[in-house]
Amino acid sequence: MRDETPVLIGAGQFTFRGPAESSPSPLELLKIAAKRAVADAGLQGTVLAQLDALAVVAFSIDAPGGLSKLPLPRLSDPPASLARAIGAHPAWSVYTETGGNSPQQAINVLAERIARGESRLGLVTGAEFLGSLMKRMKNGLGFEGWADDIDSAPMRIGDPRPGVTRQEAAHGLGYPVNTYPLFENALRARDGRGLADHQARLGALFSPFTKVAAADPEAWFPVERSPEELVTVTERNRMVGYPYPKYLNAIMEVDQSAAVLVASVGMARELGVPQDRWVFLHGCADAADLWYPLQRQDFHSSPAIRLTGKRALDMAGIDLADLDVIDLYSCFPSAVQVAAEELGLALDDPRGLTVTGGLPYFGGPGNNYSLHAVARLMERLRARPGAWGLSTANGWFLTKQSVGVYSTRPVEGEWRREDPAVIQKEIDALPHPPIAEAPQGRAVIETYTVVHARQGPRMGVVIGRTPDGARFVANTPDDAATLADLEGREGVGRTGVVGPDPDGVRNLFTPDAA
Repeated sequence: MRDETPVLIGAGQFTFRGPAESSPSPLELLKIAAKRAVADAGLQGTVLAQLDALAVVAFSIDAPGGLSKLPLPRLSDPPASLARAIGAHPAWSVYTETGGNSPQQAINVLAERIARGESRLGLVTGAEFLGSLMKRMKNGLGFEGWADDIDSAPMRIGDPRPGVTRQEAAHGLGYPVNTYPLFENALRARDGRGLADHQARLGALFSPFTKVAAADPEAWFPVERSPEELVTVTERNRMVGYPYPKYLNAIMEVDQSAAVLVASVGMARELGVPQDRWVFLHGCADAADLWYPLQRQDFHSSPAIRLTGKRALDMAGIDLADLDVIDLYSCFPSAVQVAAEELGLALDDPRGLTVTGGLPYFGGPGNNYSLHAVARLMERLRARPGAWGLSTANGWFLTKQSVGVYSTRPVEGEWRREDPAVIQKEIDALPHPPIAEAPQGRAVIETYTVVHARQGPRMGVVIGRTPDGARFVANTPDDAATLADLEGREGVGRTGVVGPDPDGVRNLFTPDAA
């Protein structure tokens, strides 16, 4: 093994379930995970002072949009605050952009720095705290200790573009609970599956995830549920965005943190980390699909997942059949189905598709879920020396993709990450339909969803095509009959009329009567 080969040497996780008034601050959550990663490597906490690289995954409250506007104290420069708290002076200190791909991307970038000799010991860490934050706001508990006197702006890594255009946001596409159902309904229609049959399929897909979560001590909802329970709409399992009841949605109101410690082989040896703790990143890749939802080729595929998965496996020198442990990013069922199809995995693959239980059951801590997945992957691989593991990470709306292939097997020869621009150039050249911002006249539904409030159906969201093939986004009339009809029978392929909404901002699609 070359001294500059990157290797993961420690991982730590933490879940806080206590009362909100005693919840750790964001900085404390980061520190706890970091110290647990150090302990997992068999080292003393003082080793954190030796970090020369630090990456902190962006907090959800810093994402563009509503959360960033909340009037509450916050850390201006989380990496700087953490570095000071642990006595470190890293030469490379970064804060990621928003996106669930960020933890794996940060690991990939850090590994590349180590392989180039630019760093020798780095930490990737992140935390989410929307659980205690919402309770503190609701009960007026305050946020003492959640901010500090550091006012610098962090260096960022990742793509800073918002996930949707202004027009897409005006129609509700800026919220994952509204957008991922669009992929789901497109998948169902493409496969010609009936509504009831497809709901049963979703329950069968995610029930095994709940079983994994039930056995995970860090899971937010360690409860095993049957397929029927997951898809049956009840008072506790209300419909959120058709066809997803609450139990099929990622849960963000959690208090969780995770961290991984990455070193060069030479540094790991100097620190005396036992080799049975070493896990190597054998393959990795990063890319984004055509950026905005309306630009996609269709709503049931992801070239970015297909190409990054292939690249990561090729870099590792293995095939899909060689994998022993798999974690697919699982914010919603459509994300799992699309990823599995693009990678060539069966939904009932006997190896399983999650090592944590997934975002709806383990917890969907904002951008940081996949760091928990990597931590669990490391545990599984250490217990099976020589086995192979794969983790996928997804940001925005099946937009940004990062993949890692891991094993305790040493990397042979030079570790080299392919420039992400190679895959990105191929994706950006893909053809896609023109977009009609102000469509008018006859049209057909390409995919759709019905958005629910707690009181019931609230609005319909339609992505459709005009007779000349242009794609548009629109809302439907909010009358109960229209919304009920969209949930009562297949909406994809139905015709109607599109035109300007009286509000002057949105488009309005009115389906033809049955």
